[in-house]
Amino acid sequence: MNLNFKLNLKEIERYDLVILLMAVALTCFGVVMVYSASSVMATKKFHDGFYFLKRQGIYAVMGFAGMVLAMRIDYRQWREYAVPILLGCLLLLFLVFIPGIGGAAKGASRWIRFPGFNFQPSELAKMALIMYMAYSLDKKQEKVKFFSTGFAPYMVLLAILLAILLKQHDLGAALTMGGVAILMLFAAGTRPRYILGMVVLALPFLYFLVMNVDYRRRRILAYLNPWEDPTNTGFQIIQSWLAFGNGGIIGQGLGEGKQKMFFLPEAHTDFILSVIGEELGLIGVIVIAAMFLMLVLRGVRVALMAQDPFGRFLAFGIVTLLGIQAFVNMGVVTGLLPTKGLALPFISYGGSSLIVTLFAVGILLNVSTRMKGTP
Repeated sequence: MNLNFKLNLKEIERYDLVILLMAVALTCFGVVMVYSASSVMATKKFHDGFYFLKRQGIYAVMGFAGMVLAMRIDYRQWREYAVPILLGCLLLLFLVFIPGIGGAAKGASRWIRFPGFNFQPSELAKMALIMYMAYSLDKKQEKVKFFSTGFAPYMVLLAILLAILLKQHDLGAALTMGGVAILMLFAAGTRPRYILGMVVLALPFLYFLVMNVDYRRRRILAYLNPWEDPTNTGFQIIQSWLAFGNGGIIGQGLGEGKQKMFFLPEAHTDFILSVIGEELGLIGVIVIAAMFLMLVLRGVRVALMAQDPFGRFLAFGIVTLLGIQAFVNMGVVTGLLPTKGLALPFISYGGSSLIVTLFAVGILLNVSTRMKGTP
C-alpha cells in the first residue's frame, strides 16, 4: 500500500476540487465555530478559553493528514482489507465494555480511553461497514436480488452491529448505520419488497426501544410539545429556537451569541448549528447547508461515474453517511426531528468523528480520480 503523503498542485487537479474545497472549508470553519461556541464554558471549566480550540485544531491536523493519506491510496486496495477492518472494528466495539479500557459518560459506554484522548469506535465502524458492503456487493453482483444471498446475510451482520451499539446506548449511530446499509442495498439492486418488509418488521422493535426507555420516551414527548416541560425535556430545543430567533437574517456577529453562555447545552457539539444561526443568522445557516448539499451532489456524481462497482458502492456509501448525518443534525437543532446526539460532520467538536470523516473524504477523492473517461 502506497503511504506517500506528498501532493503537488498538478496532482491536486486530478481530484474533485469541489469536494476537496468543501471539506477543507467546512473543517476550518468548524474549528472557528468550536472556539466561538466553547470559549466561555472552557474558561469556567478548565480555566482556559482555548481548551477546545487547541484540541479541535489538533484533530483537524490529524484529519487532514489522514485525508491526504487516503487520497494517495488507490481505493481498490481497500477490497483486500475490508473484512479485517470490519472484524477489527467489532473487536473495538466490544472493548468499550471492559473496565479500565472503555469510558462512559451520561449513562453511555461508547469510548476507548487513551491518554488525553477518547476514541469512539462506532465512528470507525460506520466506515468499516461501508467498505465491507462495497466489497461484498461488488462480489455478489446479480445475487443481491435474491433474499438468501443478497439480503439476509447483510441483515444478520447489521443486527449484530446494531445490537452492540444499542448496548452502548448509541441509538443515533445505530439508526445512521442502518440507514446507510439499507440505502446501499437499494442502490445495489435489492428488491424493494425485501427492504419494505424489513422496515415494517423493525417498526415495533423501534417503538419498544424508544417508548420503553425513559429518557428516549421523554425526548419524543418533548419533540411533540417542548413547551409542556420547558425547563427539562423541552429545554434544549427551546434554547436552540431562541438562538435561531436571536440571529435573525444576518446574525449577531461572530462571537457575539448569548445562548452559548450556559443556556444552550452541547453548544460546541451537537447544537453547534444553533450557535451559527445566532451569530451568522439565516444567511450563515443557508451557506452551510448549501455547502453540504454541494458536497453530497458532487459525491453522488463521483459514485455514478466510478469505473467499477466497488468504487461506485464505496463512494455512494461515504456520501450517504455524510448526507444522513448532516440532515439529521440540522433536523434536530431546528426541531424537525426528535433530539438525538449526532454530530454535524466537519463542524461539531470531536476527534473521532472529524478524523474518520476526513479520512472517508480522502477515499472519496481517490475514487474521483478514476471516474469513467479518466486514465
